[in-house]
Amino acid sequence: MRGNDSQQPRMFCYLSLEECIPADHPLRPIRRLVDQVLSGLSRRFDQLYARTGRPSIPPERLLRALRLQLFYSIRSERLLVEQLQYNLLFRWFVGLELDEPVWHHAVFSKNRQRLLNEEVASEFFRSVLELARPYLSDEPFTVDGTLIEAWASQKSFRSKDGSPSEGRDFRGQRRSNATHQSTSDPEARLYRKGPGQEARLSYLGHVLVENRQGLIVDAMATQADGRAEADAALLMAWRWQRQHSGKMTLAADGAYDRRELVETRRERGVVVHAAQRSQGSALDGRTTRHLSYPISQRRRLMVERVFAWLKWVAGLKRVKLRGLAKVNWLVKFAAAAYNLWRLPKLQGQCA
Repeated sequence: MRGNDSQQPRMFCYLSLEECIPADHPLRPIRRLVDQVLSGLSRRFDQLYARTGRPSIPPERLLRALRLQLFYSIRSERLLVEQLQYNLLFRWFVGLELDEPVWHHAVFSKNRQRLLNEEVASEFFRSVLELARPYLSDEPFTVDGTLIEAWASQKSFRSKDGSPSEGRDFRGQRRSNATHQSTSDPEARLYRKGPGQEARLSYLGHVLVENRQGLIVDAMATQADGRAEADAALLMAWRWQRQHSGKMTLAADGAYDRRELVETRRERGVVVHAAQRSQGSALDGRTTRHLSYPISQRRRLMVERVFAWLKWVAGLKRVKLRGLAKVNWLVKFAAAAYNLWRLPKLQGQCA
């Protein structure tokens, strides 16, 4: 018998969002991990908000929503809020009920200074890393950097002296970061990652990855220049050694084959396994004769998978935020999201 296509709205609905989500959905273990992290940051959130006044949007919901934006490659917060209106999976993950209204997308912008900043992002990343500690290796690591395009056009790269004709037609002009800067994002730098590539207004994103499971143990963003990768490697290796005493093996590509980096790290117990350059290599037999050197060179390719996820899934290929501080917290949030995405699989393998 043919069913009746009646569309009369019901007065009451007794459906639970928990029943709508499959028990084996991949977001379920991630939601449990995120809730663990957020519960540990509850005291920190109490310090950010006043004790009296109108209740705000819970910070836990804002941070869960940002996880979804990174996991599902949603290009803007406006589209994220639109998805929360009708996507039951997103509502469940964030913690919204079926009949609960969704906040305006401008709430994210208003919370940039208080909640969505580098300090909270660093604490969130450290909390996620604490959950991943049973799966981290103690010694072999890989460091690398990637280009992050800034949210600024080439025509905004104008002379610092304010010439009115600059930016319209720059054919035949010599432009450099010393004499020009972007009017849209003054902290972005004109940079190219390799010879023969186009120079773009960019930042550099850096990660320190452990070589056993490919988890990110440190991440940061810097302005784009020729020394940023080596300086970021020194800083991230020092921060890891400060918390974990002992020797450290650091795999890297040929861009890190620099004498000041290799010698400085060797003095502090860090063996740099960088790919040797054809001429003027800073590495000698003290490093390359050991069996661990070719192993590190093979394992360092895992960092390319990390960058592929960060750039094409989490949206770091071109960021929609301006300023180094905002790009830095986004890189840390994206690195935490990558670890959260990997952790349930590792827990399933070890169960």
